Amino acid sequence: MIEERYRLAVDRIGEMRSEQTVQATFTDYFHKMAEFAMMIAKTRDQLSEGVYWNRSQEELAGENRRLYEDILPGAYERSYADPSYAVRILGDEYGQILSFLYTELRGSIAYVFEGKTEYLDILFELLIEVYNQFEEEAMPDPGRIKDSIYWYASDYCDVFVADRLREQIDPEGSFAADIIRDSQLEDLRYLYRFGEYISENELRTAKYLNELPEEMIRRMADVYTEGYRMGFVNTGKDLSKKETVEIRYVIGFERVIRTAIENFAKMGLKPVIYRSSVSALTKRQHLKTGYYGAIANKQYEYDHRNDQALFLDKKFMERKLEVIRTTYEHHKELAGRYAGPACIDMFGEEPFSPEQKEEVIRLTGKQEELQLKFQSRQSQITNQYIKGDERSFTIVAYPVPEIGEQYEEIFHEIIRINTLDAKVYEKVQQALIDVLDQGEYVHILGGNGNRTDLKVQIHELKDPKKETAFENCVADVNIPVGEVFTSPVLEGTNGVLHVSKVYLHELQYRDLEITFANGMIADYNCGNFERELENKEYIHDNILHRHATLPLGEFAIGTNTTAYVAAKKYGIEEKMPILIAEKMGPHFAVGDTCYSWSEDVKVYNPDGKEIVAKDNSVSILRREDVAKAYYQCHTDITIPYEELQKIAVVTRKGDEIPLLLDGRFVLPGTEILNEAFE
Repeated sequence: MIEERYRLAVDRIGEMRSEQTVQATFTDYFHKMAEFAMMIAKTRDQLSEGVYWNRSQEELAGENRRLYEDILPGAYERSYADPSYAVRILGDEYGQILSFLYTELRGSIAYVFEGKTEYLDILFELLIEVYNQFEEEAMPDPGRIKDSIYWYASDYCDVFVADRLREQIDPEGSFAADIIRDSQLEDLRYLYRFGEYISENELRTAKYLNELPEEMIRRMADVYTEGYRMGFVNTGKDLSKKETVEIRYVIGFERVIRTAIENFAKMGLKPVIYRSSVSALTKRQHLKTGYYGAIANKQYEYDHRNDQALFLDKKFMERKLEVIRTTYEHHKELAGRYAGPACIDMFGEEPFSPEQKEEVIRLTGKQEELQLKFQSRQSQITNQYIKGDERSFTIVAYPVPEIGEQYEEIFHEIIRINTLDAKVYEKVQQALIDVLDQGEYVHILGGNGNRTDLKVQIHELKDPKKETAFENCVADVNIPVGEVFTSPVLEGTNGVLHVSKVYLHELQYRDLEITFANGMIADYNCGNFERELENKEYIHDNILHRHATLPLGEFAIGTNTTAYVAAKKYGIEEKMPILIAEKMGPHFAVGDTCYSWSEDVKVYNPDGKEIVAKDNSVSILRREDVAKAYYQCHTDITIPYEELQKIAVVTRKGDEIPLLLDGRFVLPGTEILNEAFE
């Protein structure tokens, strides 16, 4: 029946390409929509007939570009995918809605390669339904069009959302895992099988990895998978109860992923590898979770980050939550066997600072509240079936060719950084912790133009011989090595955090400044835009994730001076991912603590002391009302060494013990960290 409906929809859309039955203003829009849909239909036929993959690599690259060319920089500004263009051509009342429809239809690229005919049929029928309204009336009621979109989202929530959840926990029938296991990776045509945009980064990464000796590929995979295993060992969690590992990565790294899959199999784990979401029904803003290829246009992704505002209301929220709960309940055994994500991040692209557009769809204040409530309740449901105190994770990062002409040299340097001797750092970091544990607070003071002046309150220890407030991070789940961190006491944590430039969640911030009062964000600003209101909105949306405030969930001191010096040597400081950047100076995470959902799991440092600073006065509210305890976000902000005048511990007796002065470590036992600077 699905096939029959799909064929009927394709036939109707084929007719739309040349019809002149809608008002002239909208003719070009619907012709372009129909042309795109027919390109997808043709691709499906060629895939079904087995002729699509008979093409050369150059021909496949041309087909891939054709699927994405309308949103690439230069073309996007004249595409209905751009809300500014759509509003200018189609008018205020219709522009936003039809730009959303154009964008949602683009999800069919992923669906056609995955063979999801039902998804194609759903989207094509939505297009026809909206087109019919413009045929019936020259200027149809925009509210009626919105109703069609609302019922599309509501009616098919149990398809899109349920399938999305199942893909995250069910290792059977994994589209991407099959490509990785079965392809001849030396033949780079396999990259186009994913249906993602493939740029020079993905091609060069795959080609370069193919040239590396097997020993190096094995080494990279071993660091990644062993870090994952040690995450369970070090927190006393039972990995033998788990059967699935979620692999997240960027296309091009398949040779390492294939070896990692073999390693995980030896641990009794099967992979789940799912695509980063392409539908407004399942996306979270512009953020990527899962596997993905090149981001064809980051401005496009950013412009459509709030598209769900077209259908988000309380009724839809409850419907989506019910689908989530029902799906987990139906697959609760699979959910219980899920071990957590293992992530390989890529970095090195040019930092992106978005243009703020008036024409984009925005959430209302009420919708922002609903979204926050949804995220909280979704996390509670997820934790009911995938318990936070039973899962773990790991994450490591590597550069893409776009990082510069010295890509191969930088790549090898990052491999070295990711495999530094943890034992050396363990000893040095313990020297820092021994002093930090004596502190009432830590005073961080900026220098060289940095305006940071912040006092971070430290947990008091009841039994210093057996307890510690700081974790000695020696590169298990969080690779590379190089930090000591704690969950600060919020009360008494006051002052200003400032950094001249930082890159967070794919977005660049300039002159970022955050003020804390008793550990909570009291004010914030940056220098990205001329208008202060735009700067505040930018931070509110993308760092506070629309919360009125956030606590300081983590304070850490990064010790990986080797990574810092490498970044300076190659001029890639602002391109470093937060995973490495957080080890290159003190960092401060706003949002949840590092121990969220697993605060009651006992964790010990290598010296045997128990880490007791896992809660703050917000997270402890989980014992009364879990909805008040978590914010579902955690964003690390690092001050580079050269912007530091001082980090000092102030003891409860009032003595000040300096740890760093003018960007150099001065505490006895930590001098070895300065050798990298020389």
